[in-house]
Amino acid sequence: MGILDDAKDLAKNAGEKISEKANDVKEAVADKVDEKKADANVEKAKAEKVSVHEKNKAKEQLRDV
Repeated sequence: MGILDDAKDLAKNAGEKISEKANDVKEAVADKVDEKKADANVEKAKAEKVSVHEKNKAKEQLRDV
């Protein structure tokens, strides 16, 4: 039964390693998604800043008229 036990252990270890690798890939993908979301939020904030600046500039020009 030694060979059968060795085969079971080998299969169990291989399954655990595959599971660990899958979790690592899942975490890496989640990290990339979070990074892209953060980048998008930064770009959105920059666009809003420009928009507010332009709006305030237009209001000031109207006041000067």
